[in-house]
Amino acid sequence: MPEPMHRVAKAAAADLAPEFALLRAEGLVKQFGGLRAVDHFNLSVRPNELVGLIGPNGAGKTTVFNLLTGLENLDEGRISLNNFPIAGLAAHVISHRGLSRTFQNIRLLKNLSVLENIKIAYHQHVRYNLLQSVFRTRRFREEEREIERKCLEFLEIFGLTDVRDHMAGSLPYGRQRKLEIARALATESRLLLLDEPAAGMNPRETAELMDLIHQIKDRFDLSILLIEHDMRLVMNICQRIVVMDAGRIIAAGKPEEIRANPAVIEAYLGKDFKH
Repeated sequence: MPEPMHRVAKAAAADLAPEFALLRAEGLVKQFGGLRAVDHFNLSVRPNELVGLIGPNGAGKTTVFNLLTGLENLDEGRISLNNFPIAGLAAHVISHRGLSRTFQNIRLLKNLSVLENIKIAYHQHVRYNLLQSVFRTRRFREEEREIERKCLEFLEIFGLTDVRDHMAGSLPYGRQRKLEIARALATESRLLLLDEPAAGMNPRETAELMDLIHQIKDRFDLSILLIEHDMRLVMNICQRIVVMDAGRIIAAGKPEEIRANPAVIEAYLGKDFKH
């Protein structure tokens, strides 16, 4: 007989609640009319950890991302980042505190260059004021040089140096995805939320993305929370996986545990799933 959902959620919360968590979400609830899209959701992400969030379409995964990043308001629950409460804060404030994301549908500034897209992300951290900008003071010039240096470093890491002056909208799909991740990192985030980063990519691009995610996680000492339907990618790069169905957590654990979990197989993976 399957365990009651509230017991599964509590077990998942216990498994995902270390002594220190960079991100901690407790009892998240979001209702849209008569639909409870997120139902007492619990999650913790440790420093430098890569966690997958999977489940069928309509399970509530992207709504969870929207709650974590301030794009939707909570009905119930608490969220903290680095032990600081962030529930109810504006999205730009949450980003400034170190939590950034990408979207299912790429949201680049397509009429600006690749370099300009990354520069805009960095500018939320500038210390010069409007007057210093207008008169191009020493502080303004020094900070702008440092921003340029950091942006060029990101372009090199993501293999985008050769298109730095191209319009973002002119890039092939896979490179637009890379640029969106680079721009999210340029906010100087400590936790990066990736919403279906491999969507629309071919197998070669997906393999490159797997390598890239590993590289940036270790290079920038990042924590990453990942929504993805490509199970090969999820099973190969995630340290832990949380599974949602109908707004609730139905399982949480290591990839090998999730792969063999009867509830997950029935709700999402299917009996013919093979790694």
